[in-house]
Amino acid sequence: MADIFNKYAQKGNQMVNELATELGIPEDKETAFRILRAVLRALRNQLSIEESFQLLAQLPMSIKGIYVEQWNISKSESHARNVHDFVAAVRHQDRPMGRHDLMTAKDGINAVMAVFKILRAHVSAGEIKDIISVLPTPLKDLWKVKS
Repeated sequence: MADIFNKYAQKGNQMVNELATELGIPEDKETAFRILRAVLRALRNQLSIEESFQLLAQLPMSIKGIYVEQWNISKSESHARNVHDFVAAVRHQDRPMGRHDLMTAKDGINAVMAVFKILRAHVSAGEIKDIISVLPTPLKDLWKVKS
């Protein structure tokens, strides 16, 4: 049983490690974890319940846990209509560290794009396409590959 748990934890840790590297902070897994959690929760608030469940089906078990933690599916969250609002939502989800982790709007945008890049590597192209299709146009650009 412990081997199964370790397998699930290992897949989640792999995503966090990849994100830490993408963020340029390979030694700071704690910050990478907080940013991953905050972005996933902000994204969750943009998606329908059905779309969230489709995304959840493809996430590692330990990442599913942070996605659903404190999720009240009966409560409608406000949707970000632009990048500024989405970054603000990410900062809010990262409380109380949001202002420290994402000091500028550019930090927030870079962090969101890094998480989306990691999601593209772990979630099917079809599901990513479905997610992007339901987002407001300004948020779709956050899924573009950083150069």
